[in-house]
Amino acid sequence: MRPSFHGAVFMCGIVGAVSNQNIVPVLVQGMARLEYRGYDSCGVAVYANGLQRARSTARVSELQAQIDSTHLAGNTGIAHTRWATHGAPAVHNAHPHFSHGPGADAYSKPGRVALVHNGIIENHDELRAALQAKGYVFQSQTDTEVIAHLIDSRYDGDLFEAVKAAIGSLRGAYAIAVFCKDEPQRLIGARAGSPLILGVGADGQSHYLASDAMALAGVTDQIVYLEEGDVADLQLGKYWLVDKAFKPLSAAQRPVKTVHAHSGAAELGPYRHYMQKEIFEQPRAIADTLQGVDSIVPELFDGANTSAARVFKGIDSVLILACGTSYYSGCTAKYWLESIANIPTQVEVASEYRYRDSVPNPHTLIVTISQSGETADTLAALRHAQSLGMTHTLTICNVATSAMVRECELAYITRAGVEIGVASTKAFTAQLAGLFLLTLALAQSRGLLSDAEETRHIKALRHLPAALQSVLALEPQIIAWSQDFAAKENALFLGRGLHYPIALEGALKLKEISYIHAEAYPAGELKHGPLALVTSAMPVVTVAPNDALLEKLKSNMHEVRARGGVLYVLADADSHIESSDGLHVIRMPEHYGELSPMLHVVPLQLLAYHTACARGTDVDKPRNLAKSVTVE
Repeated sequence: MRPSFHGAVFMCGIVGAVSNQNIVPVLVQGMARLEYRGYDSCGVAVYANGLQRARSTARVSELQAQIDSTHLAGNTGIAHTRWATHGAPAVHNAHPHFSHGPGADAYSKPGRVALVHNGIIENHDELRAALQAKGYVFQSQTDTEVIAHLIDSRYDGDLFEAVKAAIGSLRGAYAIAVFCKDEPQRLIGARAGSPLILGVGADGQSHYLASDAMALAGVTDQIVYLEEGDVADLQLGKYWLVDKAFKPLSAAQRPVKTVHAHSGAAELGPYRHYMQKEIFEQPRAIADTLQGVDSIVPELFDGANTSAARVFKGIDSVLILACGTSYYSGCTAKYWLESIANIPTQVEVASEYRYRDSVPNPHTLIVTISQSGETADTLAALRHAQSLGMTHTLTICNVATSAMVRECELAYITRAGVEIGVASTKAFTAQLAGLFLLTLALAQSRGLLSDAEETRHIKALRHLPAALQSVLALEPQIIAWSQDFAAKENALFLGRGLHYPIALEGALKLKEISYIHAEAYPAGELKHGPLALVTSAMPVVTVAPNDALLEKLKSNMHEVRARGGVLYVLADADSHIESSDGLHVIRMPEHYGELSPMLHVVPLQLLAYHTACARGTDVDKPRNLAKSVTVE
């Protein structure tokens, strides 16, 4: 089945295991590892002389208390953290789901199948009606319960065959993990449109399924990445896989890879929130991302089987596809690519790109940007571009083993480390570092980067970690600003040139975690509408580096002050903007030329963070948002 996508939804974490030991502690630990993705309910089910489960709409810690009180234990089981899509956040909608029926006692007596699911089933209504006609009883409003009943209806003593038969009727996207009480030492997984991995236990007996290698940190580092359409059969001491055509897959086709998803990366340490920790990790993230870059060469972007030098020679334009914060990094890169590499560049919101008519150019370099490398909108846009004949593809991504990296010709892997906070910070600046390197590599391949310029740029890149440390030292001044912002309900962000996308990113951060309505505009657009909103109740944040557009920006600032607006300005040390009544200035440590956006975004991250703290919001898990958007 080829998945189709409709709407934007979040589904969260899957963990499953088959073992000769009690696997409940592993399942609970896996859910805890995935809490950073955001969720509104959680649950675990095991085989223990039948199907047994515990579910909660509270945190994993509360679920653990349930498990302790009921002594839930078993050698085969599944667990899930859910973000509500079909059906409200309620215990009866929480995963895992059991089949119920057919039969007179179907409502009160669970059937034989237990299942968890990430994704969305588009034809669930018609499947539900057909299953109800057969006597199956539904106890939730979820699309997921349909899959459990459907597998039960196809079961004839072999769960693997039942799953294969059932998924042929599904239209939509899924990653599932399922077991049956009639085969208590067997776990089946399948994926189409949502990620799923298989973990091989060190003991040679235990095997695992998960939506993310982080869920198995400390349990196994031997990972098999399932491809689109794969079905996995896990049993004690063995497993096998088939592809979307149900043909057996060899170990060479789906190799076991060693993946170090260190659990220590998710420890909070001395910080109040993960977002704060990740903001302060940016100097290290940039240093790691740039590690080993001693010269600008196309080989920095080589793929597993493709030469970047060859690809770069054959392109005449760039198309960047990304979503959210990654989209703003692409918007920043457009300025660099056109001014330094002199190459025409477009930036498209990935979720929009494939739904409009466009003019394909086979000589375009498609650049995707994604923190996780599993962003469904961006993957779908990439595949659409490829289907139009644009086969030169490159990704800037933080996960080397992701689908995005596997599906692109070329890649640059950022080394930001695990990012737990939903609002991206260090992944964004690491993306900018990778995109600036791409700009320089393309400039060099086009004969536009002299030796002197290369030396200057590399020197500036090497100084970035120290420069970021200096910006982080501004935190006390930003905390003072945040006290003003905490009482506001609206804010305006202004920037010009390559700092306009930074203003967009600053507004996004503020609205994401503080729930203050914030918009960003090019400062020159003030007179074309936004100025009507400006009052003393509307703080106006202005990104004001000392560049060629500074004098124009000062004129825009005067327009704000003349209408009673209150300005909060991030200015360079030599920009001659002084604090006064209604004009608050924080001076950046130094002007940083083309790389200035990477420094100016940090105070905006800190402003959003401390404003959210002052308002008492859930900084790391903002309402209605999840970290991984793995279904469109």
